[in-house]
Amino acid sequence: MKSIILCVAVLAALFGVGYSHSYHLGSCPVVEPVSRFDMNRYLGLWYVIQKTSTASKCITYNYTRGDEPGEYVLTQDSDHPILGLTPLKHEYHYTGELTVPEPSTPARMQVRFPLSVAGSASHVVFMTDYDNYAAMFSCQSLAFANRQSATILSRRRDLDRTRIDEIRQRLSSFGVDPYDMSIISQTGCPSGNNTVDISIDPHTFSAENIGHVVRKAGEKIGDGVEWVANAGSKVYHKLTGTGSEDSSTRPQNVVTANIRPNIQEPNPEVNDVEWIP
Repeated sequence: MKSIILCVAVLAALFGVGYSHSYHLGSCPVVEPVSRFDMNRYLGLWYVIQKTSTASKCITYNYTRGDEPGEYVLTQDSDHPILGLTPLKHEYHYTGELTVPEPSTPARMQVRFPLSVAGSASHVVFMTDYDNYAAMFSCQSLAFANRQSATILSRRRDLDRTRIDEIRQRLSSFGVDPYDMSIISQTGCPSGNNTVDISIDPHTFSAENIGHVVRKAGEKIGDGVEWVANAGSKVYHKLTGTGSEDSSTRPQNVVTANIRPNIQEPNPEVNDVEWIP
């Protein structure tokens, strides 16, 4: 059951790659980060109020510390639009890794999600008061274009309209179109009871997990080979009149050595599978 759910989650994520972003020609716009940014105050849970081009709802961002200094974890929880088409009551968790390339500018980070085939993207916090609202902008450079995503965050499930307009105007001053943003519903969200947690994080596709899947597949393949080998061995012995056939079932008045005088008895120490080409 877990494998089926994971496959559904991966497919949903792959089909959802086009969500939450807009595509533009040229290089990424320059978005100025918050000065004197305090990551300690910024950590924790944020509700997404508006986000670029997405049909998801109940989106939250949770920023936590990573294993090493200067490393952080961003977990995006949501009600995924594709999974929402199924009767599956779910909470979809998508986790990426955040790093700070320039310690002198901590509000300008890099984020890497496990299903992002284009690699890392910028993750810039350009407005926040830490206690009520925040706004971040992400951009990923492609061959001749860029992929953008802007997000308005709140510590509560709603945010004052005046503050939203202020953030949208700041985005516009950076050359980012605020009209690409979708309003995110934060009502009727899953509470965690009677729901299926679907998680994709950097460890989902680790060598250990992939190796486990391969080993399980190998066991099934091995079982199949063993069955074929045993069946083939029985056919071989039946055709040659040798091997493991019970002597009590043979006619007592037939001398088997005279039937096929040129066939030698097989060596009992030889594996029966060795005859298979």
